[in-house]
Amino acid sequence: MFKKTPREAPPGKVSTVLGKDTYFKGSIKTKSPIRIDGEMEGDIETQGDVVIGESGKVKLELKARHVTIAGRFDGTLEAEGRLEIKSSGIIAGSVKTNGLIVDDGAVFSGNMEMSGQDRAAKRPKKEEAGRGEIRGEKVKL
Repeated sequence: MFKKTPREAPPGKVSTVLGKDTYFKGSIKTKSPIRIDGEMEGDIETQGDVVIGESGKVKLELKARHVTIAGRFDGTLEAEGRLEIKSSGIIAGSVKTNGLIVDDGAVFSGNMEMSGQDRAAKRPKKEEAGRGEIRGEKVKL
């Protein structure tokens, strides 16, 4: 008789939360933002943002719009927009992003690939400029 239409969460509003005392192993696929304050293993794919809180510890393959890490992240991360690593954040793994914000005290260990799709046309050709790469062991920023 009455048909409810599914509603999306308003932009910036978190619709999925993994609490501090929670452990989850598996896959999450959504269009909405996610916050993780507990522990998770598996993969996440979302068109929304992902926040790993200070108490969050994850081992993931992650694809999201914007990602903020204040806890521990191990795995592969692909941020369509920007990646923000807070001062309490630790990342070990492979990262691909279009923008990067790193707070003083953050730790990153692994490989990073940055590509600005809108800036790619403005970049000089390889013959005109050197190529930069970030690699290494633990780097305290």
